[in-house]
Amino acid sequence: MGNGVREGQVDFKQQDAETVTSTHLPSEDNQEKKKVLNSLMSGALAGAVAKTAVAPLDRTKIMFQVSSKRFSAKEAYRLIYRTYLNEGFWSLWRGNSATMVRVIPYAAIQFCAHEEYKQLLGSYYGFQGKALTPFPRFIAGSLAGTTAAMLTYPLDMVRARMAVTPKEMYSNIVHVFIRISREEGLKTLYRGFTPTILGVIPYAGLSFFTYETLKKLHADHSGKLQPSPPERLLFGACAGLIGQSASYPLDVVRRRMQTAGVMGHTYSSILLTMQEIIREEGLIRGLYKGLSMNWVKGPIAVGISFTTFDLTQILLRKLQHSTNVER
Repeated sequence: MGNGVREGQVDFKQQDAETVTSTHLPSEDNQEKKKVLNSLMSGALAGAVAKTAVAPLDRTKIMFQVSSKRFSAKEAYRLIYRTYLNEGFWSLWRGNSATMVRVIPYAAIQFCAHEEYKQLLGSYYGFQGKALTPFPRFIAGSLAGTTAAMLTYPLDMVRARMAVTPKEMYSNIVHVFIRISREEGLKTLYRGFTPTILGVIPYAGLSFFTYETLKKLHADHSGKLQPSPPERLLFGACAGLIGQSASYPLDVVRRRMQTAGVMGHTYSSILLTMQEIIREEGLIRGLYKGLSMNWVKGPIAVGISFTTFDLTQILLRKLQHSTNVER
């Protein structure tokens, strides 16, 4: 009889535990889904705002990267002004629609993937709920950038083509896809993919690493849990400066390979492309052409991007919290 009572108690406790678990798991699943959705929305907005803000500078940089003209601030200004006179003010944003089609999913995937990789690496290294150490911090950023680049690369190819060609050549994004596929083959949509991935690893890794490190140092020395918006902009600017400087030569190679079909060149590999650029234009003037413009454009874009992402995340969390409280 005593055994029967004990068994009954055990069964009751097990049923109670199962009930608690079954009601708890859906809540955890919902929280995880909301977190992923918040990251995707915040990342998409961050990418759209940042890229639109620097679109004229971005287009000008690409036009220099794919040509043999020497870059200077004066020549960049002349090109922007000449484009404005010949094609109109909004032509400075030519290719921005393709940029938005690419950057919105790219930024959404990159920021969301970064949050997920941070969580995974935090669990693996035993830093759950705490800031990662430097190496996992770099790996999380590199993996996030690589994931986003792999999933959205053809859109980057299309955007580069639209930036360097007259509007008569390609009427819209779909037209670019159709003409490239018909005239140059589907493989062309992935031309320059290898230097892109090789460039994304140090760029995304160092960008996220620098931004997260500066936020941690700020928290340690100021005693504040969160930096202010101007401080976030500054940290993002530093992240963009370091990340883009480290990967810039591969960015030039990528653009040359992407636009080879319409610029009269044939680049078959990364090394041959680099050799030709160095032979014709020199190491610094060729592989680092337009870098000084990137030092203006890059920090602004990355600063706006990181700041927009963080502030949107905070806003969405507050809105969800207030909604839950009202319920």
